[in-house]
Amino acid sequence: MRADRGRLTAQLRSADEPTAEQLRRFDQFLSHKYKRKVPLHWEFDQALQDGFRLQVGSDVYDWTLDGRVRQFQDYLRRLQPGENDILPLMRQAVESWEPSPLPEEMGEVLTVDSSIATVGGLAHAQYGEILVFEGGVKGMVQDLRPDGLSCILFGDGEEVRAGSMVRRTLKTAGMPVGDGFLGRVVDALGVPVDGKGPIRPEGYRPIENPAPGILDRQPVNAPMETGLLAIDSMFPIGRGQRELIIGDRQTGKTAIALDTILNQKGKDVICVYVAIGQKTSSVAQLAENLARRGAMEYTAVITAPAGVSPALQYIAPYAGCALAEHYMHQGEDVLIVYDDLSKHAIAYRALSLLLERSPGREAYPGDVFYLHSRLLERSAHLSDELGGGSMTALPIVETQAGDVSAYIPTNIISITDGQIFLESDLFFAGQRPAVNVGLSVSRVGGDAQTKAMKSAAGAIRLELAQYREMEVFTQFSSDLDETTRRQLAYGQGLMRLLRQPQYAPLSQHQQVILLTAAMDRVMQDVPLNRMDGFRTGLLAHLEEEAPDLCARIDQTGTLSQDDREEILDLSREYLARFRDGGKQGG
Repeated sequence: MRADRGRLTAQLRSADEPTAEQLRRFDQFLSHKYKRKVPLHWEFDQALQDGFRLQVGSDVYDWTLDGRVRQFQDYLRRLQPGENDILPLMRQAVESWEPSPLPEEMGEVLTVDSSIATVGGLAHAQYGEILVFEGGVKGMVQDLRPDGLSCILFGDGEEVRAGSMVRRTLKTAGMPVGDGFLGRVVDALGVPVDGKGPIRPEGYRPIENPAPGILDRQPVNAPMETGLLAIDSMFPIGRGQRELIIGDRQTGKTAIALDTILNQKGKDVICVYVAIGQKTSSVAQLAENLARRGAMEYTAVITAPAGVSPALQYIAPYAGCALAEHYMHQGEDVLIVYDDLSKHAIAYRALSLLLERSPGREAYPGDVFYLHSRLLERSAHLSDELGGGSMTALPIVETQAGDVSAYIPTNIISITDGQIFLESDLFFAGQRPAVNVGLSVSRVGGDAQTKAMKSAAGAIRLELAQYREMEVFTQFSSDLDETTRRQLAYGQGLMRLLRQPQYAPLSQHQQVILLTAAMDRVMQDVPLNRMDGFRTGLLAHLEEEAPDLCARIDQTGTLSQDDREEILDLSREYLARFRDGGKQGG
């Protein structure tokens, strides 16, 4: 913007000097447009061979070939054709369109530093608005200051130069949405990266959206089953809940999320997996594993790998949340995994330090809590008036040496409705999933369990807690009485029962059968090294002998006393057969 002693001035740039007649017409246009005399200055610009560019304050009239083409594109976008009349309408638009002097607010890049650009001249730009730089690189306004604004860049910052022009789009950052994204791997802007061709979106949703209010929600009361016995029995997750998965590196956090996605097959649940700061090869392998097991049909993968700019890593979870909201507001149930929010916070810290925001504890900016709260609060079980859809969030956080009291973990623990804590010692001892019963919790609890699961699980968590306590007190004792010895064997059997291989989620009837038999101590005397074989054979036996019982549990979610007795009778029958088979084998 230029001003001579407070007066508005105009600057004309072109490769050819304007004639006297052209200058007269410019003066006439400016006087009519701005209702006053506006001094006009001409400046030679070798790059503008195909037109001119007139700047009045922050208004820019771009009469170059690119500017007129862009104006025509905007004109076509505003058309609202029907399904069958697009070609006649476009033909009519081309024939009738004439370029007109429409102002376009443009600014100038002052400085570029890594993935941050400082822009001057855009007096009316808003926070979160998308800007377009010369060369096509897009950015988002992230900091507003009296002397300009700062913008995070979504593309290669080396393509942006100081002194180049930047224009407003009058749009906030959005994510294309639609069924075309299911089965695909896309980046944080919705652009496919799996080499399977373009995706035709059904619409766009802003990546930043207010969370539903209290009156727009209803209680979380339907289960989002993970298929993992250790979680569904003790720490149930409900549809619309936010359950944190937390633990050290390489303790099976992503494995829990993947098994949960696999367990949604055939349950009318849409899944969105957001990978933040991971290796591209890891994301490709994950998508391949899901596709091999038929889960990509209902899953969309959004990736912002470690090699991309912090800006893309910053917006990736919000983009995934926007895609999930699209389905939630259509009445669908959605599961979204954020893997992981530790790297998301680190990317935001990098951007904030480049934006010269004051760091606080552990060098994170003061608004880092708001970073995740405004994301996770968007998960909800909507009221029936809004369609009754739900979005269940499984954020993942990585700890250092099991320190859950660090800054980011404590922030997210306070936002979520519970956490599943994975312990390194349990993992390396072969207990997988390595769920720590003492530190894990679900604040929704039994409200997210079916009656069958609640009845079958009984007091398993209390039993395991007593076993862990007794194990600590007796580990140095050599003389144990028979009661204590049997209690320890029972606890060890429960722990072994909860071991589950990856990519093998259990259905509801399978979990109910195992828990019913275990809590009645049917498996008390099964050797630990034969527990896996006993579990597999028991499930196959009951599914063969009582298929109606299994179907009834899956369909109704209830477990009558007669059903319970039938499970126990068949379990003891199989136990006798299992023992005989072991003796014969011996």
